[in-house]
Amino acid sequence: MTISRTRISIALGVVGATTALLGTVLVFVGPIIVDQQIAKNVRIDPSSSMSYTMWKDIPVPFFMSVYFFNVLNPDEVLLGEKPMVEQRGPYVYREFRQKSNITFHANSTVSYREYRQYHFFQNMSVGNESDIVTIPNMLVLGAAVMMENQPYGLRLLISATFKAFNEGPFLTKTVGELMWGYESKLVEFLNKFFPGMIPGDGKFGLFSEFNNSNTGLFTVFTGMDDIRKVHKIDTWNYLKEVNYWNSEQCNMINGTAGQMWPPFMTKESTLPFYSPDACRSMALVYQQPGKIAGVPVFRYVAPTTLFANGTDYPPNEGFCPCRQSGIMNVSSCRHNSPVFMSHPHFYNGDPVLREFVHGLSPNEEEHGLFIDIHPETGVPMNVSIRLQLNLFVKSVPGITETGKIAPVVFPMMWFAESGYIDGPILSTFYTNLVVMPAIMEYSTYIFIVLGVLMVIVAIGLALCSKKPAEKVTGNAPDLDDSETTPLLVDSAPSQ
Repeated sequence: MTISRTRISIALGVVGATTALLGTVLVFVGPIIVDQQIAKNVRIDPSSSMSYTMWKDIPVPFFMSVYFFNVLNPDEVLLGEKPMVEQRGPYVYREFRQKSNITFHANSTVSYREYRQYHFFQNMSVGNESDIVTIPNMLVLGAAVMMENQPYGLRLLISATFKAFNEGPFLTKTVGELMWGYESKLVEFLNKFFPGMIPGDGKFGLFSEFNNSNTGLFTVFTGMDDIRKVHKIDTWNYLKEVNYWNSEQCNMINGTAGQMWPPFMTKESTLPFYSPDACRSMALVYQQPGKIAGVPVFRYVAPTTLFANGTDYPPNEGFCPCRQSGIMNVSSCRHNSPVFMSHPHFYNGDPVLREFVHGLSPNEEEHGLFIDIHPETGVPMNVSIRLQLNLFVKSVPGITETGKIAPVVFPMMWFAESGYIDGPILSTFYTNLVVMPAIMEYSTYIFIVLGVLMVIVAIGLALCSKKPAEKVTGNAPDLDDSETTPLLVDSAPSQ
């Protein structure tokens, strides 16, 4: 029994020490293995079907919700009064995106074009595309500001042209026409005699260039040689910088295409991306941690300096000429039309912007943009990009259509592009990125605790096997003494 216990204690000790050692090794090696798997799964690699398919054809439903600012007092605005607007919408469109012309290059980059299609979703909308809305006429009021410094005679001619084509300062059209285009004799005339001056084929619409279009030729890094560069833009339309702005920094093409980011993010990381629609790079900043269906995320939001003017934030000087902080002049990439971009309802903008328009009430929950991203993979879990389109208008002498309009940055509409991971994709995400790493992490500590317990039990068995042996040795009879002791016999004397 002594030999049996000794063998058991030795075997248990060896197994326990090995288990504890394995657990200790996994504490250091486990995270490396997980990171290697993440790197393998997020790079753009056709042989990795899951990640490549997710990148090529975004499986998450995206929606674009559009809100129009219906002008309630257009006649009074022409007399110099403040515009009074009411928000109409949302008019919701399902957004379909698909990458095509995918070409891999030897320098670990891939080129592609991404095409977009929009389909109206009635059941998610408040209203219909047939709803009637009144907004400023960009063709008239925008052109008037553009012609402000031209000779007076030319301005009179422009005004006469507007009258000839029955174009007034405000448009009253259906939502569908304002979005995707309406027949305009003026646009047809301008395209005939001034080709390329206004995009379109006789139609003019705020989003006429978006539907069935692509965002340009992106060339991004695949991450095959350096996972830290995955999804980052190498060139856009063969350019490493644009020429819309007045400084090298503002013209830089930074970050990704805005759909995925490199993995292993920290709270100090930013989310840089290039937006062809805004003609510039932007960067979101960390706000707070959170969870979506158990998956840990970091929330990134727009910094207050995103649309700040050059006075309040000198790095933005290259985007000027500027007006108040909170709006960005994008005329240089919008056919020189006096178009300004901002957050909805001038959220985070100079309060004076709202003093010139009645009917605006900004708040972060409804009008702030954000991206909830899984920091370990760089995959967005919940996205809501909200931007507003504004037109700077004023009275221009010689162009009578402008009346006595007071100078104002006129909000026309805003939109929110949103999408979130849900359903089977979210379940797969949760299993692979939360459950499995957690099992590995807990397993390491279970191995360590189990190994230590086994070693303790082995020591205990060894001690127990030693004590009985000592006890048996101390009580055994001395055979030598028994053999030399005389045997005494009590015998009686004979008679």
